[in-house]
Amino acid sequence: MTDSNTHKDSPFVAEIIRQQFPLIAASPNVYLDNAATTQKPQVVISAIEDYYRSYNSNVHRASHQLSEQATVRYEAARETVKAFINASSSREIIWTSGTTESINLVAQCYAASRLQPGDEILVSVMEHHSNIVPWQQAAERTGAILHPIPLTQTGDLDIEAYQRLLSPRTRMVAITQLSNALGTLTPLKHCIDLAHEVGAQVLVDGAQAIAHLPVDVQSLDCDFYAFSGHKIYGPTGIGVLYGKEELLKSLPPWKCGGEMIETVSFSGTRFNKLPFKFEAGTPNIAGAIGLAAALRFLSGLDRQAVMRHEQKLLAYAYDCLSALPGLSVIASPKDRAALIPFVIEGFHTYDIGALLDQQGIAIRTGHHCAMPLMEFMQLSEGTARASFALYNTNTDVQRLVEAIEYLITTNPSIQSSITAELSIKASGNLPAPEPAPTPLQQNSIQSTLENCRDWQSRYTFIMKLGKHHNEMLDNDKTEANQLHGCTSKVWLCHNYDPAADSFWFKMDSNAKVIRGLGTVLIEAVNGLSAEQIIQFDIDDYFRKLGLIQHLSPSRTNGIKSIMEAIREVATDHQK
Repeated sequence: MTDSNTHKDSPFVAEIIRQQFPLIAASPNVYLDNAATTQKPQVVISAIEDYYRSYNSNVHRASHQLSEQATVRYEAARETVKAFINASSSREIIWTSGTTESINLVAQCYAASRLQPGDEILVSVMEHHSNIVPWQQAAERTGAILHPIPLTQTGDLDIEAYQRLLSPRTRMVAITQLSNALGTLTPLKHCIDLAHEVGAQVLVDGAQAIAHLPVDVQSLDCDFYAFSGHKIYGPTGIGVLYGKEELLKSLPPWKCGGEMIETVSFSGTRFNKLPFKFEAGTPNIAGAIGLAAALRFLSGLDRQAVMRHEQKLLAYAYDCLSALPGLSVIASPKDRAALIPFVIEGFHTYDIGALLDQQGIAIRTGHHCAMPLMEFMQLSEGTARASFALYNTNTDVQRLVEAIEYLITTNPSIQSSITAELSIKASGNLPAPEPAPTPLQQNSIQSTLENCRDWQSRYTFIMKLGKHHNEMLDNDKTEANQLHGCTSKVWLCHNYDPAADSFWFKMDSNAKVIRGLGTVLIEAVNGLSAEQIIQFDIDDYFRKLGLIQHLSPSRTNGIKSIMEAIREVATDHQK
């Protein structure tokens, strides 16, 4: 099965190929968050739509024509994956929801059948949490020991340390092919061969590598290989676990239910053959079909030309970013692909991401689900990460560089007349001895923001608030006052004035944007009663101020979380 708009014999030109990605082609913004998820070409969107429009049915379980057609396409998708990674049999291709589920499947099944107290599991320091935590849990359940493989100062895997850690007790090595946080390419084949010499099996996290490198699981001789569809231009919610057939046969099933059984009675159950033994329940049929379309799309391109394009783009971005004053590219691995992590002096990484977003540049910031790596590299605030795909161009890099230059060179200013007021009222020095005016009636911050006509003026104001906000005293920055999250540190505390029936809050953060936006919020709620706080509509308030985009309900301890904590204080008071 082929797609009509892939042309392997045509020269690869990113400026042309990006027109096949509707979101990329239609948006004036720059998308450099491809390590988190890639955009989808039209052929993938059409394949999913065609399934739901033309032959939507469950698979394997009916004799009617729709089911037959869906089953044929679904199993053809499995064959497409087999060919794409050069597995020896489609029985070695297990559908999962993504890399995370694939790794959990192996960790739980392997632990149940293979691990004993004292056995050893090796994972590298640069692993994504999804390739650390499942093995931690497996070790805790079985008494096995988890050993981290360190890195060199350049951000490469320390091969000498790896060799020293390998022993006859090593049962499993779980390792990434391409680091999602550093871009480091591991010497994967060498690592696999060394593990096999001591009788260990190897699971490869291929989530980042699969879109950028040709993968041949037989040549690598890995025992397991996991990847996600959404990282390789396919849909979310679909992934693949490759496993050597004999090894998969030896493992117990994971989830139980329909499809993974052959016969069931109260006297016992006989499990289905591979690959269905590990595929309980109704599968993500549309996802599998969409992933197959993505793999055919990529296979229809000159992969070597794509790789050359991405490497040239990476080199160009590295040279441009490295030349910016105050910006440091993190790590210098021998082989790097697809992404560049960096920090900027004087900017929290959250600030970088939020302020670039205001200029239409999408990157990722934080710990990138790699906290052990950030701790190893002493990057307490994480990094900013620009990650690239085949549709990115030098123009995208130029816009990123120009946006960062603006952040570095801009010197935010603010009307000095309100600075004293902010330091007393908005920043939360607890409370004024006299009743304060109703915040929403006399709100200097509100009026200033309402008079800002564009994002630059709002950015200037918010950053100035973050800079001049009076920080909490150290004795207020306690564990009890901290709002936990993975993006920035935030502390919040309060006083209640019973005479005025009002609350007064103060907050602090190590990110200037959060501190500035928190100042906006604190001024709005300081002096309100519990009932007024509970009824306060933060979405409406921030929308009026042109700041609604900062209220993302993502997994951060940002403004939404601060408001939730404030509302909890008010709610507890009413009980």
